Amino acid sequence: MLRLCLVLICLATSLSAQQRSNDTPGNFDYYVMALSWSPNWCRYEGDARGSPQCDTAADFGWVLHGLWPQNERGWPANCRHAFRNPSSRDTADMADLFGSAGSAWHQWNKHGACSGLSPDDYYALAREAYGRIIRPEVLRNLDRDVTLPASLIEQAFMRDNVDLDADEITITCQSGMIQEARICLTRDLELRTCGADVLRDCTLEDALFQAIR
Repeated sequence: MLRLCLVLICLATSLSAQQRSNDTPGNFDYYVMALSWSPNWCRYEGDARGSPQCDTAADFGWVLHGLWPQNERGWPANCRHAFRNPSSRDTADMADLFGSAGSAWHQWNKHGACSGLSPDDYYALAREAYGRIIRPEVLRNLDRDVTLPASLIEQAFMRDNVDLDADEITITCQSGMIQEARICLTRDLELRTCGADVLRDCTLEDALFQAIR
């Protein structure tokens, strides 16, 4: 039993080290831009939180979950930095992109601080990255909830973004629903191949995709 416990401790330590492979701001390999489908997020989490992102008047589709510094293996998070933290006005100005001011703050604190950029520059880069990817309009125009293969979401993104390849995007699911489209970008925001720990496509054939209310 003692030997098993030691093995589990070593494994947990190894996984933690892989995830937090480097927490020095600015020291990372590429970005993962995570786009969250707001109606599904609201159903499995946001409504219970009372998030303003889920107000019926908000009309959110794909929101920016985050622009995450990523390494070929693992990723930094919660990096110590010397910048002034974003103000409430700064985060409120990003609510249209992140879904809420609270989400904008959380993403800066956990991920943006590892970019090596100031909050202003990180938010500007996040907005630019979001603007470079076309979000398929057909998904916004659904008039009812549907179930579909998760691969169709990936195909819709590749159809509307002709330079986007299958190894540069991954679709994730949670609780039987489409969760996110994650797109891999260089530090200059050019498309690039995702690392092995990012490229893990959802294989559901009947994932729920809720229409915008």
